Amino acid sequence: MKRIKLLLGLSFYLMSAVVQAQEQSDSSDVVEFSVKGVSFVMVAVEGGTFKMGATSEQSSDASEEEKPVHEVTLSTFYIAETEVTQELWQAVMGYNPSHFKGKLRPVENVSWDDCQDFIHELNALTGCHFRLPTEAEWEFAARGGNMTTNHKYSGGNSIYNIGWCNSNSVSQTSIVGTKRPNELGIFDMSGNVWEWCQDWYGAYSSENQTNPTGPATGYYRVRRGGGWGGSSRVCRVSARYSSSPSSSSSFLGLRLALCY
Repeated sequence: MKRIKLLLGLSFYLMSAVVQAQEQSDSSDVVEFSVKGVSFVMVAVEGGTFKMGATSEQSSDASEEEKPVHEVTLSTFYIAETEVTQELWQAVMGYNPSHFKGKLRPVENVSWDDCQDFIHELNALTGCHFRLPTEAEWEFAARGGNMTTNHKYSGGNSIYNIGWCNSNSVSQTSIVGTKRPNELGIFDMSGNVWEWCQDWYGAYSSENQTNPTGPATGYYRVRRGGGWGGSSRVCRVSARYSSSPSSSSSFLGLRLALCY
């Protein structure tokens, strides 16, 4: 796996580093960023077409909200190797809102609105255009992108090997990246904390879509992946739920995305 490491600081240096990363991205799998001494890794997800929703391996666990299965085509993007950690949130925002403290645990107790503030500050520090993943990007990455082996969860068919849920979490979050990754080398997309997506929540359409971004308006934002307090059923790659953008709890965190 090839890796570019960017130490981000002043704007001029920063922008040249980003351009260099973009120029080299065709031959690179990941980019490592460092912000105020805290490093995090973004994994390249090559664009492709996939079936989104209640595909056959999801079996009877799938809900009506995951139907109809529909074809989605996505452009290449980056997604974070792990959830945003408490040390990264602290470095960017100057405080740690989490209930379960630990610098390498995922940040939680953050609303969708809080996440937008964090991303705004991170982009100001880096000169990049980080954002939350769209719901389609999230599911494609969780499934392993073009390298998928059609697992029920992100990286396997046994939640115990790849994620933390209510049956193995001891009722708290865990340090990120301690379970087995999926086919793309991404950790914790099933379990540990729920992850906010960019989209408003809405019903699926059966029509083929390209780079969908969800409804134009709504009342609730999408959250994905399940968490430490939920059953294995909600940790499946197609499971989808929603919350008010102003709501926060100890089971809600985030993962970053970045345009290629």
